[in-house]
Amino acid sequence: MTEKQLREMLEAVRAGKLSPTQALERLRYLPFEDLGFAKLDHHRSLRQGFPEVVLARGKRPEQVVAVVRRMLKHAGNILITRADRKLYAQIKRLARPARFHELSGTISIQRDTTIYGKGTILIVSAGTADIPVAEEAQVTAEVMGNRVETLYDVGVAGIHRLMRYQEKLRQARVIVCVAGMEGALPSVVAGLVAVPVIAVPTSVGYGTSFAGLAALLGMLNSCASNVAVVNIDNGFGAGYVASVINRL
Repeated sequence: MTEKQLREMLEAVRAGKLSPTQALERLRYLPFEDLGFAKLDHHRSLRQGFPEVVLARGKRPEQVVAVVRRMLKHAGNILITRADRKLYAQIKRLARPARFHELSGTISIQRDTTIYGKGTILIVSAGTADIPVAEEAQVTAEVMGNRVETLYDVGVAGIHRLMRYQEKLRQARVIVCVAGMEGALPSVVAGLVAVPVIAVPTSVGYGTSFAGLAALLGMLNSCASNVAVVNIDNGFGAGYVASVINRL
């Protein structure tokens, strides 16, 4: 249940449109609901402004379906990460608005299109191979109620491509910068702007990139002071943090 939904319910009780018993029934599963294999945190929207996000990887499809079925009764927008098209087919039968985002493997169910963010979140990727992680950040930020723009394939190997979009960079309130290889792009971007830059190392690269470890270490050692770093391939985490910043 979101803060907006709770306020509306309380107003309905005060206006006599909803009985206290009916309101109590709606609140029965707050703050969490025990499904045996999962304890759904229905209270998270009230605490953090967005419902619990479902990580599909490592769960059986029927478990994800059961979780989403219960969330549909309480939550606003729903996000499922690390999913596949087979799972999407089952979710689509539960919720017709469900969308599958092929590159990132995310499923979104967007029932609230309100923009809560105060500015624009810009998602920047170094290369085309980094786009799947960038898309995960994009979908996350959009489902959380933000205006999102993207700027892809502007890595340091052709730095002139990035320089062409300096005004776009300066207009963003938060920037998510996604890069593999040596992970240099976030430092360059951060040196051009006065806003937070959330760096996302990806596992894109050759042998000594060590599946993203080289990019991660490079970003952690950035000489730009406005860079913060999330884990390897964690587009979701970057999109979530960017959304929190954009709401402040």
